[in-house]
Amino acid sequence: MSQPAMTTPASAADKPARWKSILSLDNRFVPPVFITLILLIGHLTFGILESYQKTLLAIGTSMLAELILGRIFLHKWPHLASAYITGISVGILLRSPAFWPYALCSLLAITSKYVLRVKGRHIWNPSNFGICVMLFLASEAVASLSIQWGNNLGTMVVIWLLGSAIIWRLRRFHICAVYIASFIVLAFLRAWITGDPWQSEISPITGPEYQLFIFFMITDPKTTVRSKTGQCIVAFLVAVVEFLLRLDQNIYAPLYALFIVGPVAMLIDIWRNSRHATASSVPLNAS
Repeated sequence: MSQPAMTTPASAADKPARWKSILSLDNRFVPPVFITLILLIGHLTFGILESYQKTLLAIGTSMLAELILGRIFLHKWPHLASAYITGISVGILLRSPAFWPYALCSLLAITSKYVLRVKGRHIWNPSNFGICVMLFLASEAVASLSIQWGNNLGTMVVIWLLGSAIIWRLRRFHICAVYIASFIVLAFLRAWITGDPWQSEISPITGPEYQLFIFFMITDPKTTVRSKTGQCIVAFLVAVVEFLLRLDQNIYAPLYALFIVGPVAMLIDIWRNSRHATASSVPLNAS
């Protein structure tokens, strides 16, 4: 008579792996959790939101537009993490006494993902595109958030530590590091050129606008070039263009710098990848 198969209890080594699996968070959900944390800390500490209703309108419009356009263009229901980030970014960064700019900005941002595409890749960061278009075309009705964390160093440290850990996990910390280092060096150069105190030139990087810009806009996986070296070069060029715009007293310099540099870099990257793919597909002549 055959013996029944014996079941062995899970080994002790399996238990940490099981707990790690339970506690791990899908990378797609990490940025939404972090940007929500920025919103809560920023608003509870400094009141950075125009209003909860306007922010919810921006988020709702963004997610609804993502669902509809994703179904129309891709014939499937898209994951909404990206749309949530876009909507909450609009809610934080945009300033207007009216409600319609928040809905329109989110709609422009999400639409750009599906309409402004080259070889299947969209070339602008959605929230950056929507906000810049609104600042270009509706400057009498909208402005952008511009506020520092004040003297509350603890708030900034918490955001930077959490942001750095998350960006490191997503393997995009090098982009932030290059941009920050470039910004600081160029801030000292700008202070030397203008004669302004160097503290005033560096202080903008402590604001919530820059936290969103550094951790979400310039690191957006869908709108950054593919090579690590290229990503570092683009981050440096964004800082350089921002430096020039700030010398011209442009208060929206970081947003406009990414709006200009990002698509150019993406188009070059798409062209290089397409050329490489074409070259690799050509068979070698037989000797």
